[in-house]
Amino acid sequence: MQLNDMVLLFLESLVLFICVLVGVAFLTLLERKVLGYIQIRKGPNKVGYCGIVQPFSDAIKLFTKEQTFPSVSNYLPYYFSPIFSLFISLLIWSIMPMYFGLNNFELGLLFFLCCTSIGVYTVMIAGWASNSLYALLGGLRAVAQTISYEVSLALILISFMLLSGGYSMSLFSLYQDFIWFSFITFPLMIIWFASSLAETNRTPFDFAEGESELVSGFNIEYSSGGFALIFMAEYASILFMSMLFVILFLGGDYYSFLFILKLVLVSFMFIWVRGTLPRFRYDKLMYLAWKSFLPVSLNYIVFFAGLKIFLISLLI
Repeated sequence: MQLNDMVLLFLESLVLFICVLVGVAFLTLLERKVLGYIQIRKGPNKVGYCGIVQPFSDAIKLFTKEQTFPSVSNYLPYYFSPIFSLFISLLIWSIMPMYFGLNNFELGLLFFLCCTSIGVYTVMIAGWASNSLYALLGGLRAVAQTISYEVSLALILISFMLLSGGYSMSLFSLYQDFIWFSFITFPLMIIWFASSLAETNRTPFDFAEGESELVSGFNIEYSSGGFALIFMAEYASILFMSMLFVILFLGGDYYSFLFILKLVLVSFMFIWVRGTLPRFRYDKLMYLAWKSFLPVSLNYIVFFAGLKIFLISLLI
């Protein structure tokens, strides 16, 4: 790769990451406004017009506060795990298919699975390095939950790999010109959305942050900048899972204005679920993952594999 290609790739990635971070800022504003109206009150409405500058004032406040470190914490893992968490959440956006370059590589779905698996370690290290029992328990809960639901996500992606015949994200747009995958894989769409909620530690699966027994979960010892980085990583993941949901199930026409509307709608559903549903019990969460979602995902893999073999035999 020549030097100008590397510079161009760096600049494209930088623009993408800045756009994602601005999207994260306004997603937090959307969540606070929507939750406010769900609870019959106003959301942020003082800073700027209708509170539109509120996310940036929050960011300035968080990053200018004094950084505190627990005296018994493991300093380096404690310091670097939020940074690494945000780095992974931004890096995963590089698989977004784009015609003008970037990293639209052939193995995008495998890269997504690798990044989500590595993301488990950042939560575990953040909980362990804080040297607090609350943080450790929250981290262990989050790891068990994420691993359980990653199995369902991976099996659903295998079904789509069988349907599309490849690992590239751009294939899904080609195969959904005439009919969206949501019409032929509706149960998988519901399972994917529920697994996305669990993967991003959102209500009703936010056991890593059970306020009644764990106060704030694995990030209880984090304040100011560290907390802000964990917060940004979570919302960048929500935006990415919404984007992936649209590409997999809702047409994947990622160069139209309709794609942005669908992405905002799916992000709104994440917020709507938070304002509506109570927290699941932990044993029911595991029951749902291993005894409900796993069999359905496996059955769909067998069905699609059989269907593909049948169609190939007809063509031969």
